[in-house]
Amino acid sequence: MTKKILIGIAFSPNLKANLFEAIRLADMLNAQLVGVHVGKKTPEKEAKLKQLLDIVPETNSYTTIWQEGNPVNVILNTIHKHQIDLLILGALQRENLYKYYVGSIARKLTRKAPCSVLLMIKPSVKRIPCKHIVVNGLKDDKTQDTIKTAFDVSHSLGCKRITIVEETSQSELNVRVNDDKTLEESTKIKEQIKKRENLRVRSILEEINTKDITVKTQNIFGKRGYSIGHYAKVKRADLLVMNAPTKTGIFDRIFPQDLEYILSELPTDVLIVK
Repeated sequence: MTKKILIGIAFSPNLKANLFEAIRLADMLNAQLVGVHVGKKTPEKEAKLKQLLDIVPETNSYTTIWQEGNPVNVILNTIHKHQIDLLILGALQRENLYKYYVGSIARKLTRKAPCSVLLMIKPSVKRIPCKHIVVNGLKDDKTQDTIKTAFDVSHSLGCKRITIVEETSQSELNVRVNDDKTLEESTKIKEQIKKRENLRVRSILEEINTKDITVKTQNIFGKRGYSIGHYAKVKRADLLVMNAPTKTGIFDRIFPQDLEYILSELPTDVLIVK
């Protein structure tokens, strides 16, 4: 259950939309919202923030923290000190355009934050209903909790449609198609994998409240991370829900994880569940 949400406050053109979106989400989740600004507190910034908060619809509670220092360290310390359950970071869509809380800072926070992280690329002052959530269904110890979180969020946001994407690496096929016989063999293996994955996901869904939500499963063969990101983009999903990365060693910097493909070009708003 989400009780406390932290949003990074950046005085940019997106501040109003980011703030309004975070306040709406906090209200829907019945959570307390905490804002943290990393940098010097000035009368001008304080007045601008107060002006925005004065026109925001009534919310449960809101607290602003002003602190100078390294953005990653300040945010991580705030998460620990205030026992934050969800961190919200505003983001632009392409990595080479990332500013402030995105790019390397977002990657570091995504890896190091002990709580779930929501990356927003399209905040809005006026609420845009969430109509479609895509969630990863890959075989992983964290997937059951991730799928459950996707349904909890769906119920809170009033979203009626969820697609569970089962990404399968092409290497599992282990067949090189070069004639009709190998094509037939490849097709049979794909069908076996689809049945196996569907059974696994169905067993997860048996323990989840899916009432009033249309649930679809989709098996995709391809590069993990890239495939589900592309699917979410093509299907115009409003939210993509993913497992958090599990490794943070040197090999992850050399060989990007599944999530790196998502972070390099966000297909939509992304919730990383921890």
